[in-house]
Amino acid sequence: MKNLLAIDQGTTSSRAIIFSPEGDILAVRQKELKLHYPQSGWVEQNPDDILADTLWACEGVLGEVGDVAAIGITNQRETTIIWDRDSGKPVYNAIVWQDRRTADLCASLKAKGHEDMVSGKTGLLLDPYFSATKIAWILDNVDGARAKAKAGKLAFGTVDTFLLWHLTGGKVHATDATNASRTMLYNIVEQRWDEELLRLFNIPQSILPEVKDNVADFGSAALAGRNVRIGGMAGDQQAALIGQACFEHGMVKSTYGTGCFALMNIGGAFKRSQNRLLTTIGYRLDGKTTYAVEGSIFVAGAAIQWLRDGLGVFASAKESEALALSVPDNGGVYFVPAFTGLGAPYWRPEARAIICGLGRESTRAHITRAALEAQGYQTLDLMDAMRRDSGREPEVIRADGGLVANAFVCQFLADMLGKPVEVPKVAETTAWGAAVLAGVSAGVFNGLQDAGKRWKAARRYEPRMDVAKREALYTGWKKAVGMLL
Repeated sequence: MKNLLAIDQGTTSSRAIIFSPEGDILAVRQKELKLHYPQSGWVEQNPDDILADTLWACEGVLGEVGDVAAIGITNQRETTIIWDRDSGKPVYNAIVWQDRRTADLCASLKAKGHEDMVSGKTGLLLDPYFSATKIAWILDNVDGARAKAKAGKLAFGTVDTFLLWHLTGGKVHATDATNASRTMLYNIVEQRWDEELLRLFNIPQSILPEVKDNVADFGSAALAGRNVRIGGMAGDQQAALIGQACFEHGMVKSTYGTGCFALMNIGGAFKRSQNRLLTTIGYRLDGKTTYAVEGSIFVAGAAIQWLRDGLGVFASAKESEALALSVPDNGGVYFVPAFTGLGAPYWRPEARAIICGLGRESTRAHITRAALEAQGYQTLDLMDAMRRDSGREPEVIRADGGLVANAFVCQFLADMLGKPVEVPKVAETTAWGAAVLAGVSAGVFNGLQDAGKRWKAARRYEPRMDVAKREALYTGWKKAVGMLL
């Protein structure tokens, strides 16, 4: 049996997908995941729901298809869970990557001059986005948590680790190099948990998982009456890099889901960004690391969800394309969707969203168009920084995620970037990346390059906007961001 099961646990849903070796979807099951907002800037999820929904999805697809060769896991990164080693129960809700509650702590550490050291070891910036300050918050704010952690009674994990622990009946407490690289505790140059970082954030090493390659023996899961090996694991954006077959230096993928994340493969040498981007582990196989430079935008598709659910501008996200095209331009309206702060290259966690340039003639169509156009402007911010960091111009952008179903977004991306945008035939690139890792572990593929030969473009968008118009639009965006900052 060569079919592969991908567990794709994201910010807004938990899914299980069974793929054929060619990337065809044979079965899929998905459940929406609720986000909780206890205070302004706080974002949480119930870990028990994450686990229950994932198990439900896996049992469902295995009931449809039957045997699979191996399981690959991919997950929302940075989201932080701490649980009791004896009971397996979380001591607090999962603190989601979007959460901003530790912004003051990050600002304090930055003011004390710690960011240079942190960035030199992790490739990251001091921001509440990452796991370290979330872990510290739980240990300091949940009664008895710090004492239990010091006594070795608690375990920490990003979502992959939490799922793995439960799928293996508590036998395996492990993560992979890509997820570890997002904790702000893992030295990605020396490939180890870093004692100096642990001291800085006051986190005991006893709660941390073992770090493995992306293809490794992660144990086996008892699902649907059978044991299935777990052979691959990667954070969602790195899984998408793999799913998009970006295995050559300079290749770029950009994923438009809840947020937008663009990664450029920069090869086997660690290089710290000079333009407020992140250097991260792209993947690690057989102990050999490939690095990536990453631009993180916290809100992409979430802006469209907000227009739908928060303002009732339209009933379905699919309506946004027709609404945007119903007007000839944005009418001078710009939407900077900084609902949970501004990510790269600004890194302003205290920022909040604005809509500006409104006039009496402005309509819901202009606001919708401005929200969709924001994805092009934000991506251009990232690509300019990547070009300055790497000295390379990507020939093409490989785009994926829910928003690429919107042809207006794809064409506007191509226009603003001045580069072709390709949308892959296998639309579920994050899940497919996890399946590829599982397939390599099970011998379905003879390495990543072999799996990459299956990549094909379903659609290609060529830039067609003239340079003067592009520059005028981007100047308006820069003014809008300037007003916010």
